[in-house]
Amino acid sequence: MRHSRRTVLASAAGLGLAAALGVLPATSASAAPAAAPTGSPASYAAYERSTENANANRAFFEAVQRSVAEQRAASPGLMAVTVTYNTRNAPSFRSQISRSTQIWNSSVSNVKLQEVSSGGNFSYYEGNDQRGSYASTDGHGRGYIFLDYAQNQQYNSTRVTAHETGHVLGLPDHYSGPCSELMSGGGPGTSCQNTNPNSAERSRVNQLWANGLVASGLGTKG
Repeated sequence: MRHSRRTVLASAAGLGLAAALGVLPATSASAAPAAAPTGSPASYAAYERSTENANANRAFFEAVQRSVAEQRAASPGLMAVTVTYNTRNAPSFRSQISRSTQIWNSSVSNVKLQEVSSGGNFSYYEGNDQRGSYASTDGHGRGYIFLDYAQNQQYNSTRVTAHETGHVLGLPDHYSGPCSELMSGGGPGTSCQNTNPNSAERSRVNQLWANGLVASGLGTKG
């Protein structure tokens, strides 16, 4: 899918700027502000390795956990953990998001990802941001994944999406890792085509989501 078009959605053009200002993109934006500057591997690397990014990833995972815990509290009989998401604000990346969902759902057993038409435990957004793609929160306990156009042209787009989705499941960045490690992200360079988590990453996710959210202390045993 080609992401070089900057006219995917008029409302999407300003999402990178909104994110850069620390504001979650509006669910149904109308007049969009000017697009944020496009980035480069150097600008992506600088943000990826920053404390700001690490804190955002942690806040994102905690927001998703709380959202799922609320879902389970409303339906205490649920035996499996399902994390729901919507793609209404990332139409250009529907195929990559679908593929990353398939990858994770076939890789782990204690948690599943499921698309919903609206709402959900987190959302995907698209736009331009010199920081690249990232996971964050809106400051009100809701999580979202932002997918940057330029970065998804330069790197394997499914790898970028699957990497960011890994944060949904609690995995931190590890940019010094090899290409075989999904959470090494852009560390191995643009030539890396691996889109699958390795055995250690799969095991860690299953541990985090064993017995619901017991490991995190944010949920109850199903």
